[in-house]
Amino acid sequence: MNIIVVGSGGREHAICWKLSQSSLVDKIIVVPGNGGTAIENKCVNINPADCDYIKDGENPYVAIAKHEKCRMAVIGPEDPLADGIADAFWEGEIPCVGPKKAGAQLEASKDLSKAFMKKYGVACPSSETFVNEEEAVAYIKKHGAPIVVKADGLAAGKGVVVAATVDEAVTAVKEMMEDGRVGDAGKKLVIEDYLEGVEISVLAAVSVTPEYALNETAAIVPFLPARDHKRLMDGAKGPNTGGMGAVCPLDDVTEKTMEQFKKDILEPTLNGLIKEKYDYRGFIFFGVMLTKQGPKLLEYNVRLGDPETQAVLPLMDFDFAAMCSAILNGTLKQFEFKWKKGYQVAPVVVSGGYPGAYKKGCEITINKTILEHSEAKIFIAGAVSGRRCGCIDNLLTSGGRVLACSAYGDTFKEAWSKAYQGLSSVKFDGAFYRKDIGLPGAAESGKL
Repeated sequence: MNIIVVGSGGREHAICWKLSQSSLVDKIIVVPGNGGTAIENKCVNINPADCDYIKDGENPYVAIAKHEKCRMAVIGPEDPLADGIADAFWEGEIPCVGPKKAGAQLEASKDLSKAFMKKYGVACPSSETFVNEEEAVAYIKKHGAPIVVKADGLAAGKGVVVAATVDEAVTAVKEMMEDGRVGDAGKKLVIEDYLEGVEISVLAAVSVTPEYALNETAAIVPFLPARDHKRLMDGAKGPNTGGMGAVCPLDDVTEKTMEQFKKDILEPTLNGLIKEKYDYRGFIFFGVMLTKQGPKLLEYNVRLGDPETQAVLPLMDFDFAAMCSAILNGTLKQFEFKWKKGYQVAPVVVSGGYPGAYKKGCEITINKTILEHSEAKIFIAGAVSGRRCGCIDNLLTSGGRVLACSAYGDTFKEAWSKAYQGLSSVKFDGAFYRKDIGLPGAAESGKL
């Protein structure tokens, strides 16, 4: 079958790479894709602007999918999901891996998300929602610090401030509500208790519809726990980013911890999705803090994480396309998940200046001999093909996070060594990366 994948980042490259390994998949249409998907096996990038067959008023993604005879859609990023792209695909009779618009608001609105957690007993930090700046500031001054200030809407990873002092929190409120630092996303704020602990990411497959719930086939199946490293510099220092690298699985996450996660977070979430009658067939990302009181949910994302996907998918020892079909047809409970026994480490290379202003259009060179010897896989994120399309040694930077170099090893040490050996093959002007992904002291923590 032909599949359409929506998105242009490293996550989408990893999804396409994994889909391409399936005997069920003939062709992958990537809209719009990037310099990595342009040369990935079975993949074809398509820009809607180049399609003269798209009619006025027609959803361009659905039009492309129909034109290319796609029988499944897989959505990568959150913005199109929040805007209802899954609804459009289903209306166009193309099954879509990604929640419909109502369910996607679990990420698009922090206020709605927190209300959902409270309603269904999901273990999470206490919080209050504010639309008035003076009331928000008064609450902070009464509550004290440390405290967490979150923009209600989608803010491209820039809508959360972990404030160590009351002054920092008050400044965050002013910048979001008064100065418009994150646009409309900051008109409403969620202010929540600060939790001390260590963060993990749990990605999961979800198959919930009102019909499936009645047939007792609704399911959420978690993948191996992973960890993203969001701070720019070694030792979890510097500004927050979209992610400087990921590792999977995690030696500090025990079976007991995962059982508690399932009981206190996953199962109440599944119950809530059923009770709210969401049509949620896709993925969910649980951002979790491991505290002394047990796992606590920080946030839902309604898609796979980036760069966690680049570390988790390579460990899948099963057919990703078949799993997507199981999500869509209500057989996820019966699907057999098998995982490789080793480790995956995926450090990210970013453009100089990121997460602030950075230069684009820098030529990327990759030493193929070093890369092949390392056995690592490069997943392209912010890079496009140059003049000679279809060639990995003719890429130009186009974003802040440029690529991830993901490697497998029977041991963590082996995976880490291979990933960084592979990373040494990559050169471009201003290239920067952390040198401690997965090492002790590198983990993001709720400890100020």
